Amino acid sequence: MPKYTAKPRMNEIRKEKGINGKELAQMAGVTEPTISRFDSQKRYDIDVLVSVSRALDVPMQELFTIEQNKDEK
Repeated sequence: MPKYTAKPRMNEIRKEKGINGKELAQMAGVTEPTISRFDSQKRYDIDVLVSVSRALDVPMQELFTIEQNKDEK
């Protein structure tokens, strides 16, 4: 079975929309540290994912780029 890696894109999307981390945290109803840690996390709380995707007005799957691990092809 192939294995995949999810690379976060939230900060890229946020910057494209001209929203800073503090604004996004307020829009999503989460803390600034939650937004700051987004790119370094390996696991995500579903409530945070839904809140951030709604605040950015993008489908949840757009918050990540999914890649198949090279050694798993």
